[in-house]
Amino acid sequence: MSAPVHDSDPIRQVEIDNEQRYVDRVYTRLGELRRTVAEAEKAGYGMSRVGTHGSLVERDAMVFHAARRRHALDAEYEGLVFGRLDLAPEARRSDEYSSPVEPAVPGGEARYIGRLGLRDEEHESLVVDWRAPAAAPFYRATPTDRMGVVRRRTLRSSGETVLDVEDDLLDPAAAPQDMPVVGDGALLATLSRATGHGMRDIVATIQREQDDAIRSPALGVTLVRGGPGTGKTAVALHRAAYLLYADRNRFESGGVLVVGPSEVFVNYVSRVLPSLGEETVTLRSLAQVVEDVTATRHDPNEIAAVKGSLRMARVLARAVRDAVPGTPDRFRVLYRGQLLQLDRRALDEIRRDLLAPGPRRNAVRAKAAGHVLDALWRQSLQLLPAHRQQTREEFASEIASNREFIQFMGAWWPLLTPQTVLGWLTDPKRLRRSCDGILSRVEIDRLAGAFNPDGYTVADVALLDELDDLLGKPPVRKRARRDPYHVADGIRELTTYADRMAAARAAATERPEDYRDYAHVVVDEAQDVSPMQWRMIGRRGPHASWTIVGDPAQAAWTDAAEAARAMEAAIGTRRRSEYTLTTNYRNAAEIFDLAAAVIRRAEPQLELPTAVRSSGMLPVHHTVAPSDLRDLTVRAASQVLAEVAGTVGVITPMEMRAEVAGWFTGAGDERLQVVGSLEAKGMEYDGVIVVEPSAIRDEGRSGVRTLYVALSRATQRLTTVGTDASWLPPSPS
Repeated sequence: MSAPVHDSDPIRQVEIDNEQRYVDRVYTRLGELRRTVAEAEKAGYGMSRVGTHGSLVERDAMVFHAARRRHALDAEYEGLVFGRLDLAPEARRSDEYSSPVEPAVPGGEARYIGRLGLRDEEHESLVVDWRAPAAAPFYRATPTDRMGVVRRRTLRSSGETVLDVEDDLLDPAAAPQDMPVVGDGALLATLSRATGHGMRDIVATIQREQDDAIRSPALGVTLVRGGPGTGKTAVALHRAAYLLYADRNRFESGGVLVVGPSEVFVNYVSRVLPSLGEETVTLRSLAQVVEDVTATRHDPNEIAAVKGSLRMARVLARAVRDAVPGTPDRFRVLYRGQLLQLDRRALDEIRRDLLAPGPRRNAVRAKAAGHVLDALWRQSLQLLPAHRQQTREEFASEIASNREFIQFMGAWWPLLTPQTVLGWLTDPKRLRRSCDGILSRVEIDRLAGAFNPDGYTVADVALLDELDDLLGKPPVRKRARRDPYHVADGIRELTTYADRMAAARAAATERPEDYRDYAHVVVDEAQDVSPMQWRMIGRRGPHASWTIVGDPAQAAWTDAAEAARAMEAAIGTRRRSEYTLTTNYRNAAEIFDLAAAVIRRAEPQLELPTAVRSSGMLPVHHTVAPSDLRDLTVRAASQVLAEVAGTVGVITPMEMRAEVAGWFTGAGDERLQVVGSLEAKGMEYDGVIVVEPSAIRDEGRSGVRTLYVALSRATQRLTTVGTDASWLPPSPS
């Protein structure tokens, strides 16, 4: 593939050709390194005689590091070089990062920035890793704080081919008269292009206010607030990559968890971290945090508000203490001619005593058997003459082996799953008993019928996690760890030192499926996390550092104070670093002005970001009869698909999502995606069609905020189609 020829801009084409020559040199060096490490790896495996034990260790270490380096070089092929800094002479600190090219500034330095660091055969720097301190000026330099940067250049490439360059001239006074400057600025040029199917990798266009948050201290909590289009999600993901680069031993071994609002969102951002060279981060939506639980539905807003309230923790704790449905209400056993028995009242008293300190029902299962044996033994002391009585230990040993006792305990105190206990709440009597005095009668009525074991909602996932914590785990007998290289008694498999070291590392970092001790937790769209979901996420990072990004103006959760208390409980008293992003880079001003007018109409006090670019294209609005809604929506989508080269989102009220998706069955254009209003959180499309904006506005008390989100998803084109125009703000006089 060859670079496009810019006939109308010969200076741009000359600069593209110049950068192409340098990029060719980088990829040539990359090919040499890939061949070298492949040969080293092959040579290591091919060595049959190793000599001393030290030679064995040296060989195995060589093989291990060669394989690891080969993987890194293979992973960073696409768009390896994306930036260049031309520095003033006074900014040049050493020759460590100087590129072997003629600097554009006499006496200065040219420094290339990329996805990983590379050096040539003379050990001169070809490319500086974007996470290294030497690359920081690429993101942080501004016209008022230039950090020694005269010109900042962004390279846009496909594979090994440079397609375009864009420059920012930060220090005109220091620039030579013949220094070429191409384009209107890298960031705005990037934002004018199509986004593709995954979230844009903005590593080349991170601005200073974003970079401050990305490189904030690793410990404690980093709080990032910003409106639509300010790059909150990009900041969160790049921060995860930066932390792994800065302290890989800590964050890779402990793990990094990124939690987003929806599965659609997680799929959307899933390509970003691998493109930054990081493949060890765990991505989860709020519906996926709990292992082996699938949730695909959303509750109506009024039900979700009840399920997400902190009061549900008290409801569930009470439910866990309740009697198991259908269990025996008495126990009888014949002992030495005497009938020992416990009635319902006695059994209930034992259960309440065991669970009084706090439910850990599964964890105290063995203790429950002991309490029943104690009660039976005390009866035996009253019924039997002294010479026939046994010590408590002798009595327990005899009764505990009785088949009737074993069967009774299995039925009376079974191992419970969170799914089982949540299923109890489908019984109206049990639901009222668990909620009485905690929830209002109206709220209890709303929950009646809201639990379906055959299909959980997103709000149910946090309740299941709460129940899992309340139930506890049964004691597990420790088993001797099996030697992975054991073949038979006295015989072990032949292994290399590298094999054994790799196995030891894997054992040290092996995590259970439901891992709960991450080193760093990232929460995106935090304003929509319910209090019960904060409790769920908090259990995954009891000792973690945190990055939390959100926008209060987009909040769908109505009780902000309760959510704030739950968040504080999750993150504890860790040190805070707070950042506010004020610039909307995503939306054209024409699009964001409409979204801002909608939200200000309802909540004028909100602080909103400033959109910094104009497309010259105003949003298009269609008000139609209900019978024409389908046809006009399909036509509008076809028109937007023809106008933009990237992705197009059709955003609908939640209750209409399936219906509208059916309108596009067989459309055949993979660039189009239909999402519900709640699923649109955090998403970005080049063109957007919002269906029935008034219905989105009316989706609960936070509906106007949800509409604000839907209207601010588009970068280039926005069209609305609806049967009611009452949502439109009045035109300025």
